[in-house]
Order: sequence, then C-alpha cells, then structure tokens
Amino acid sequence: MERFRCCHSHDFAIEKERFKDDGIETHSSEEQKNVEESISHYFKYFQARSHAEKESFDLPTLKKDQHLPFLRKGLQHLSNSYECLDASRSWLCYWILHSLELLDENVSNDEITMISQFLGRCQCPKGGFGGGPGQYAHLATTYAAVNALCILGTEEAFKVIDREKLYSFLMRMRNEDGSFRMHEGGEVDVRGAYCAASVARLTNIVTPELFDGTPEWITSCQTYEGGFGGYPGLEAHGGYSFCGLAALVILGHGKLCNVEKLLRWTVNRQMRYEGGFQGRTNKLVDGCYSFWQGGALPLIHMVLAQEHNEYLSSERWMFDQDALQEYLLLCCQYAGGGMIDKPGKARDYYHTCYCLSGLAVAQHFAGGKIAHLNVLGDPQNELKPTHPVFNIGIEAVTHASLYFEKLPVPTSS
Repeated sequence: MERFRCCHSHDFAIEKERFKDDGIETHSSEEQKNVEESISHYFKYFQARSHAEKESFDLPTLKKDQHLPFLRKGLQHLSNSYECLDASRSWLCYWILHSLELLDENVSNDEITMISQFLGRCQCPKGGFGGGPGQYAHLATTYAAVNALCILGTEEAFKVIDREKLYSFLMRMRNEDGSFRMHEGGEVDVRGAYCAASVARLTNIVTPELFDGTPEWITSCQTYEGGFGGYPGLEAHGGYSFCGLAALVILGHGKLCNVEKLLRWTVNRQMRYEGGFQGRTNKLVDGCYSFWQGGALPLIHMVLAQEHNEYLSSERWMFDQDALQEYLLLCCQYAGGGMIDKPGKARDYYHTCYCLSGLAVAQHFAGGKIAHLNVLGDPQNELKPTHPVFNIGIEAVTHASLYFEKLPVPTSS
C-alpha cells in the first residue's frame, strides 16, 4: 500500500482503500464511513501542504514540546475531572512515566522519591497494590505499580516492592485451573494471567506451582478467529490477545497456541484506510490498539522465528509500520499535547501511553541479527524502544532483572 511517503504523485492512492458496504448500510458501516471521513480531512490537509510547500514542507512531526508539559503536569497535579480515576492512580503513574521514558525525558530524584513513596502507600498489608492508598489489591494496578517502579529504576523504588507478600497475593489470586482472579472475589480473565506473569518475571518470583496449568488455560481462550478472548468462549479482542500471547511468552509456552491463526487475525485488524488498528472485528480504529495489536506482532515474530526463520523478514515486522506511524502522527496528536483515540476524541494519559508505545514498536525492529530503525517523517520523531512483553523500556527491564535476580525466589511456606 503506497501512502504518504509517496504522496507527491497526483493520484491519491489511499482513497481506493476506503470501506465499501456493498450497498448494505448498517449502523456500524455508517460509523466506519464517518470515521474515515473525519480522518480524510487530516490526510488531505497534509497532502495539500506537501504539494504547496514542497522543499520547505514540515514533515510529520511528533510534537514533543506539547506532549512533555501535559505529561509533567500530570505527575504533580490532576484536575477535578480525574476524580473518576481515583482507583487508577497507580495506572496514571505508569502511563505518565512510560510516556516520559519513551520520549527520553528523565524525572528528577525528588520526583522519583515522591512517586516511590506514593506507590508504597498503595501497597496492601497482605501484598499487591491497589489503585490508590487504602484501596484493595488488584492484579491490574499491581502490574501498573511494578512497571512504574521498574521505570524509576532506583534501589529506593525497587525496595518498595515486598516480594514475599507479592508472591502470597499472586498465589491467593490463582485458581486451581491455572487462571487468575483480578482481585479477591473478582472476575477471572486473561488479563490476570498476564499481570501475574509479568510482575512475577520482573521481580523474580516465578515458581512452578504459581503457574501450574496457566499456559493451558490461556490457550483455551483462543477463539475460532485466531485472537484471544478474555475467557474461554468469548470474542477475540486485541487487549486480551496481547495479554494471552505475552503471558505465554513469559512462561516459555508461546508455541502452545495457534500462532499462525493469531497472526492472520492480528494483521487483519490494521485498517486499510486509516492505518491504525481496531480492537475487534467490525470495530472502529483506536489509537491505543497501536500497542495492543501492533505490540503483539513482535511477539508473534519471536515465536515464529524459533522454527521458521526463512519465512520472516530480517528488517520489518509483519504489519505496515509506515501506515501506523502516519495515523498516529497525523490523526492522534492533540493540539495542546497528549495523544487521542481518533479525531474528535479527548486526550488522556492512557491513550498517550499506548499511542506512543505503538509508535515506538513501529519505529524499532529487533527481530533479526541487526536492529533496524524506521522513523517516518522528522528524524527527531524517534522514540526510545519499548520491551514488547512488559511495555517498559529495554533498559528498565534489564536493570530490574539484574537487581531482582540477585534475590532469592520466595516460597509459599
């Protein structure tokens, strides 16, 4: 698919990729057409400027100078509109810190201490982290807190994590079939398996008893389409698919699922006109799936490379990396800083984190003997690479692993 890197030609080739309803209009087909129309304004504006300005044309640019103040403000103070996210304050720490990490922006020592102490107050007496101080431990906010502390990467931050109590919490969330509850008395879905596997691997508390039967249970969530549902029998979904595959990779069982079917389903979630990803079949494009779908493709590449090296590219992932970057750079940057789902949506820290994460995946290829960089537009658009399994920086994963591997693995005595 030839897109905007060749848009100086007179024919706007991408127009032929618009959705066709074959004369059968539905609510979802009308919504799809409306989204494409809103996105076309951005594409056509960019094309018109490229024709008019030519050599002086400002290439697609990541507006770091706008994004950084938005992110840094969130570390210090949030407006009253964020009151509804009181149970997600651990997540907010992670979303903001990871976004800053990708933008290669450091946080000060005072900020590291402030955030470490706050997350320490989110840790529960019996292990695990809640969304805020005094809240119940939850696997999702535990994942967010551990990731945030690993991004901070100091001994002060690492020592916040009570590994023995964390292990005890994970064992309490575990079910006999290998699945995990999200919290005490809570729902069971594949997110739990991923969050448990991720924090256990990062903090070196993986044991055979903790994940006995987990890979088999995760595999039972793969659907006829090829993606993973949240629970056996549910619809394939990008977020759950990433969680399922990433957990299998962490546990060393990536081949246990049908990777070829998962590949087919995932690549077909990239929208032909928009260039971004949808989360499910027949749904709209959403910037956050730049990571949940795009980030799964390096993992698929990793699993397939174990047996089929000759069929895999040594320079690119198995999706249109340029198209994804175009969507994110042209359509998902909020004018005042931050990233969005799609044109017309509000900015937030969640979409900023996962849009930037997907952009980093699209820029950095590390699936061969030599890493390849594919930065669309301004060379200064380059982000730091993210680890496709944990979605924190490569350096942060390495540093955390070196620290925690020196410590003994807890046991459930």
